[in-house]
Amino acid sequence: MQAAILPLSAGWGWIVRGITLFRRQPLAMIFWSVATSFFINLGAAIPILGQTVLVALTPLLTFLTLNACRNLDQRVRMMPGMWLAPLKVQGTAGALLRLGLAYLGSTLAAAFAAVLPFLSQLLAAIDRQTGTPDYQALSQIMGGPLIVFGLLYVVISALFWHAPALIGWHRLPLRRALFYSMVACWRNKFPIVVYVGSWGALFFGLHGVLDGLLAAGTSTDTLAWIAVPLDILMTALLYCSFYPIYDSIFQARQADSI
Repeated sequence: MQAAILPLSAGWGWIVRGITLFRRQPLAMIFWSVATSFFINLGAAIPILGQTVLVALTPLLTFLTLNACRNLDQRVRMMPGMWLAPLKVQGTAGALLRLGLAYLGSTLAAAFAAVLPFLSQLLAAIDRQTGTPDYQALSQIMGGPLIVFGLLYVVISALFWHAPALIGWHRLPLRRALFYSMVACWRNKFPIVVYVGSWGALFFGLHGVLDGLLAAGTSTDTLAWIAVPLDILMTALLYCSFYPIYDSIFQARQADSI
């Protein structure tokens, strides 16, 4: 299992290819975008438990997304019964759930490691007599933990980025999947920076336009009708760009070696 080293322009290429995949079956990917948004909102509405389950299921949902996009790439029409079909393969669901628990544990460990150095300052911002937090002081202190967590999460993302595909399709053990995912991300760090930066610019640019419309006097109801479909569309396009990353890094290398 070797990862190809791609040029900087590959970051843009993944997005362009994702748009191409989306255009083959837009309704299927819009459906998946709406479905995952529903699960995300449902998880957010259930304190602690819902968010915990959502994080643990992230690798599984990612694998389902990759399978759908691979079907689009192979010009296979996505039917309702095909979305969960990859989980019926023996051992796949269990392996992905174990990966999800590892992802949850890593995220919680990173959060703990980020907060621990600032714990005394955070506790000092809470009135010991009333238990009421000083929100202004907390907002100033939280900058440090958020930066530390962000840096740790970059490492976690690299470890788990390709792991669902490597476990689900290549049947790699958990540790090897994490290792190869990290190596693949490191060897293609510059295209990934371009990819992430481009999507960030698109999302922030979109919401900047919406903020401009709001400042120009557009009603909030009208903006909601505009923003929700655009968010669903952008999320669907984002999902479609996941598979080209895996395909160009791993599949192309395997094809060259044959």
